[in-house]
Amino acid sequence: MQAIDTITQQIRESISVKELILTDTGLLADIQSAADIITTAYKDGKKTLLAGNGGSAADAQHIAGEFVSRFYFDRPALPSISLSTDTSIMTAIGNDYGFDKLFARQIQAHGNNGDVFIGITTSGNSANILEALDACKEKGVKTIVFTGQTGGKTAGKCDLCIKVPSMETPRIQESHILIGHILCCIVEERLFGHLKP
Repeated sequence: MQAIDTITQQIRESISVKELILTDTGLLADIQSAADIITTAYKDGKKTLLAGNGGSAADAQHIAGEFVSRFYFDRPALPSISLSTDTSIMTAIGNDYGFDKLFARQIQAHGNNGDVFIGITTSGNSANILEALDACKEKGVKTIVFTGQTGGKTAGKCDLCIKVPSMETPRIQESHILIGHILCCIVEERLFGHLKP
């Protein structure tokens, strides 16, 4: 296969998944519900906490950065913490408690009643995200999880599971960051009254 064939095939596959999202009214309603949950939390003076592994860790950091800095326009910073960024904390927890406790321990430290945790896991089965969901329940933190098609084990443990209609990790991750951007856009507009340029 020529490289150009691979390029066009990858783009077509990515578009195909996004078209499935666009026509899934239930999924679109879930994304809207996620925006409602996050907007309410910020209006109440709460924060978002995000976590994931590998590429999903990068997505968690990316979305947190959009909330804290800006998305489309200048406005006050929104409190958001990626739990996948502090190497000293992560290695301490990993060494002392095990990798499965990586995010739960940080939820115990930073999570407060009414905050929102956004867990990102393509399989829906990441052990440290599952542990984090348990910690969130204990702390009164609302939970949203981005997953792939099945939702995995997280689907039954979170307040809202946003399931991308794909079983392929790259397609799921591409859609997760799209959904994250959509949430940033809606929340920013609702809180600060601007429409995107």
